[in-house]
Order: sequence, then C-alpha cells, then structure tokens
Amino acid sequence: MDDHGKGDAPPVAERIRDHASAGGGVDNGREPAAVSAPAGFTQPKRRRRRRRKRGVFVRQAEPCAEKRALPPKLPTNIPPASTELVRRGKAYTARLSRAREGESLYAALDLGTNNCRLLIATPGRPGRFRVVDAFSRIVRLGEGLAANGRLSEAAMERAVEALAVCAQKLDGRRLRGVRMIATEACRSAENGPDFVERVRRATGLELEIIDRRTEARLAVSGCGSLISRETDGVVLFDIGGGSSEIALIDLSRHRTPRLADHIVSWTSLPTGVVSLAEGFGGRHVTPEIFEAMVCHVSEMLARFDGGGRLAHIAGSGRFHLLGTSGTVTTLAGVYLGLKRYDRRQVDGLWMERSSVDRIIETILGWSFDERKANPCIGSERADLVLAGCAILEAIRRHWPAERLRVADRGLREGMLNEMMACDGVWRRRRNNGEHPA
Repeated sequence: MDDHGKGDAPPVAERIRDHASAGGGVDNGREPAAVSAPAGFTQPKRRRRRRRKRGVFVRQAEPCAEKRALPPKLPTNIPPASTELVRRGKAYTARLSRAREGESLYAALDLGTNNCRLLIATPGRPGRFRVVDAFSRIVRLGEGLAANGRLSEAAMERAVEALAVCAQKLDGRRLRGVRMIATEACRSAENGPDFVERVRRATGLELEIIDRRTEARLAVSGCGSLISRETDGVVLFDIGGGSSEIALIDLSRHRTPRLADHIVSWTSLPTGVVSLAEGFGGRHVTPEIFEAMVCHVSEMLARFDGGGRLAHIAGSGRFHLLGTSGTVTTLAGVYLGLKRYDRRQVDGLWMERSSVDRIIETILGWSFDERKANPCIGSERADLVLAGCAILEAIRRHWPAERLRVADRGLREGMLNEMMACDGVWRRRRNNGEHPA
C-alpha cells in the first residue's frame, strides 16, 4: 500500500472511522432520527465538524483504494534479468538501454591479458552508438605468462568462465555484426591457439587472435570523438596487461572523419601492467623500484624509430596525450576523489601535467593496503596500478605534454565503430533523413 505524505487525503476507511468517532455515523444521505433526552439532562452542544472538501487523491493510472494491495503488473516483454533489476530499483537500470524492435545490433568482445570485456550496441547519431548490454571482468589470463611462456590452467579456467557469461548474453540475439578478439596473452603464449580452440568447444565463441598493428588501429578507432578539431597532434596509448600500444596521430594537414587514416607511426611495447608487475613486484613498490620500472620502459621507447614524427607539433598548445586504459581511468578516479568509480565523470576528463605528477606521487606513497582500500583501485588493481603508472611516466617523459585526456573506451568501441561504418549504417540514415537518438 502506498505511503501517504503531507497533502494526501487519508484512505477511505480511515475517514469513515474518524467520522464515526466524532459522533457521526455512516453518511447515507438522510437526517438521523430524533432521540428525546431524559429529564434534567442538558444535551451538550455538539461541536460542528468542518467538512473537508478534499477528495481522495488518486495517482495517475493507479487502481482504486480497494485494489491497491495487488502488485503492479509488469510488461511481459521485459527479459527476466531486466525485470529483476527494475523490481530492485537499482540506480543503474535507468541507464540500461534495450534494443527496440527492428534495430540493428552489433557485438564486440575483447579478451585481453587482464580483462574480458563485451559490448552490445545499436547505431545512434552519426559516428555514435547506444549501448544495449555490457560485461567486464578481470580474469588475469596472462598471469605467470612472462615466466613460463604458457597460459596457466587456473588463468584459462577464469577466462572460460567469463566467456561463458558473454556467450549467454549473446545467445538468442539477432546480431548484424560481431567480432571477438584476443590480444597479447593469446598472441605470445605457446598454448594460445590451443586455448582459443578450448574456448570454441566450451562456449561456442570463436576468438580471433589479432596482431599488434590491428590492436593499435582499433584503439585509435575507439577514441575518435575525444579528439577535438582544435587538436593538431596526439600521442594515443593503450596500456594493457601484456603489451602497450602507442600511435602517433598527425591532424595538422587535411583531416578526414576516420581517425585511423592519420596514424603516422605506431609501436607495441612488449610489456604491460601484469608483466611489469611480475618482473619488478607490484605489492611493495619503493621509489627506487618505481624508477627502475620507468627506465625499463624508457629503454623500449628509445628503440622506437618513428617516435619523432610529431616533433613539429609537440610542445604546442594543439598537442596532447590521450590515454585509454585501466591505468589512466584509475588515476582519474583517484584525482576526482570518487567514492565509487563513475565512467560518466572519467571518460573525456582533462588532466594537467601537474595534476598527473601529484596523483602518481600520492599513489606511490601509499602502502599496498592503502591502495587496496581506495574505491577506484581496489584489491584487483592494487598490485598493478604502480606498474601502469611507471609505463605512463615513461610515455610522458618521451613525449612531454601539458595535458592528458582520459578515455574510458578502447578496442570494443573501435570494433563497433568499424563494423557500423563498414555497413554504412550512419550513411544510410543520413540519406533517409533519420535522426536516431
């Protein structure tokens, strides 16, 4: 039964009881019969009760009072999982979008060294899409890979469990396009191809092991909307679990809508947060260990022949860094002081050079337990975050920039953008005069 706040009339039954207790009876529209008083008795003067003119407040589309106890009828076309989320009133269900009938669906799955991620989306405005469903889980597939050269049984089991969830989310959906990729862990592991076959047998998902050039291109394709027209040059980097992709983008000349067309140089460093943390230690990191990690990555960058292709732009106000990885999003969350990670506040955030310096110094000064206690780091990243900071610091020293832009997006968004563009969905909608949300 609904609660009645101030301004609402009490339920009908309560109004009847109130009227009776004040000396009245049930109002049937007739005057009550006269009763003679005994001798010597003076009948007290009846206090005239003011009649309230307000009627019973009825909410819009609400059943009458007698039927309010019945549970509301939910639409039958909502999937069970979504119905449960609505019933529990979770805040994030307001952001959960369902595909409308007839909309084209695309799916992109990225199995990395540290994470397993899935996005299902439908085309929106030109160059954009609307997320219908998503999944992300830390699986640490590359755990122990640097030492053994093979994927461990425990790591493969964790990844298969996560991929089984992805398969359930994809099951029964009519997908216009789907792409599922595996990156550095499967690329470098001796038993990587065997693991891909195991995934196919266990889940039905067919993973594609992509090369490093493709990985760099997809990272760029996923971040196009975060590069403004006032920008002439960008160093875009994706710090992964087992490798780190870096692309140099020159926009100072003729600019096309496809950002990947402007890549003038790229490299893939054979190190990421998992492999670097395993090599130097991630739980107890002193300033000396941190500096050793930075120098290790800097030596790799020094061997990058195309690193100077943006020298004519670097140092100007139209040049900046763009980071897409768990490292930079974690730093952004700590910088904002978030009590709980919120993608809406992080994606697209600008950070000045001095702010990045201060946050790295702050995290470096924390113990492992203090890092674990931070809501934007947590137990799953507490031993990896400083390795990521070391890779970031090496990149910042190699390409000094006053500003860093944070991107909570990456390979999945790149795959979706490329599939939709290849199908010409945005071009067809413009030609048809459609204006999707």
